[in-house]
Amino acid sequence: MMLLKRPLQNSTPRSIPRLIPSLSTIPRRQFTDAASHSSNKIQVYTSKSRDPFLNLSVEHYLLQKTPPESTILFLYTNDPCIVFGRNQNPWMEVNLPRLDKFRNDPASVGWTGGPVQLVRRRSGGGAVFHDEGNVNFSVICPPAVFDRNKHAEMVVRALSSLGKPNTRVNERHDIVMDIPNDPIGTYKISGSAYKLTRLRSLHHGTCLLRSPNLKNISGMLRSPAEPFIKTRGVDSVRSPVRNVGIENAAFEGAVLEEFARMHGDAQVREEISDKVRELDVIRKGYDELQSRDWIYGQTPRFTFSSYPYAEDPRERPQLDFDTKLRFDARHGVVEKFTAQGASSATEQGDLSALASSSIYDVSSWTAQLSQAGISDGEAVKFGSWMDNVLGVDFTKPTQ
Repeated sequence: MMLLKRPLQNSTPRSIPRLIPSLSTIPRRQFTDAASHSSNKIQVYTSKSRDPFLNLSVEHYLLQKTPPESTILFLYTNDPCIVFGRNQNPWMEVNLPRLDKFRNDPASVGWTGGPVQLVRRRSGGGAVFHDEGNVNFSVICPPAVFDRNKHAEMVVRALSSLGKPNTRVNERHDIVMDIPNDPIGTYKISGSAYKLTRLRSLHHGTCLLRSPNLKNISGMLRSPAEPFIKTRGVDSVRSPVRNVGIENAAFEGAVLEEFARMHGDAQVREEISDKVRELDVIRKGYDELQSRDWIYGQTPRFTFSSYPYAEDPRERPQLDFDTKLRFDARHGVVEKFTAQGASSATEQGDLSALASSSIYDVSSWTAQLSQAGISDGEAVKFGSWMDNVLGVDFTKPTQ
């Protein structure tokens, strides 16, 4: 992924219609009552929280509880985080060792943005990075009127009204920016994901406006384990990206105006605050999204192999050992582990003792391999390599 930063050019902040009543000043229960009331056909929400787990929990509540014939717009910005798809593999999609550096030794990698959280969303799609320079938009509507381009085009019109006419929706339903006389030419500025149920449809996306972290995004989304993993999940599609170069407030105002042109005046216009976390219906979803069983344990079946094999003949990076390490995992739990050529307690290298091990609960693969019968010297060599590529220091349980 090539990542370039675009400076602000001739953008003028626009006024945003004041969203009232604000949840910071009204009873929290009013949020759920208003959202679910059958008469509220058009609803607009903006979040003042930067908590990605909370914003996605509010979004999920709106998907589940708003009236079937209603149309909802929800705008929010998150603290630094990587949000990956419901059916993706975090070990394959995310550079977990780098996230550990950001959390525990940021100076060594020149990072000043604080810890980057890892979030598995409930919809499909690929892995994306969010920070204070992105605004996320969600539109929830009846399935009968759902169209993958409809509200992406709404965002394009909003950008055009802000002096960015060179944006469009491409064949992958992403929003891209065409830059004349540029060697790359076209940059992705917004990706989308979708979730469809029997009664509701959700289209959500993020628009890259003024992210200060463009130079770091590529490194976060390139996993050192990727060459060794074959998964049944969904792979991300990498594209060159850049900032649009407008302020968050201007973007939000323009999107609100375009949404109103499409759907008319809203019966509900509210701001979401951190206080909605205290609602049981929100807290339940919030706790689930934060759980390790959700973040890691929902991973589809995959195989990790240090060597090419029939189903995955890709050449592997050069390693400093010849032993053939391989394990199959489902929901983040090892089903079978083999180490062909290792000095082990079994001639076939079948390390059945490692079956049922939860990958994300491993604190040291060296210890795991040693306990399974691998000689101490080889356990250190293999285990240190696995700890590094699988990001054990990031995924292991904290005390």
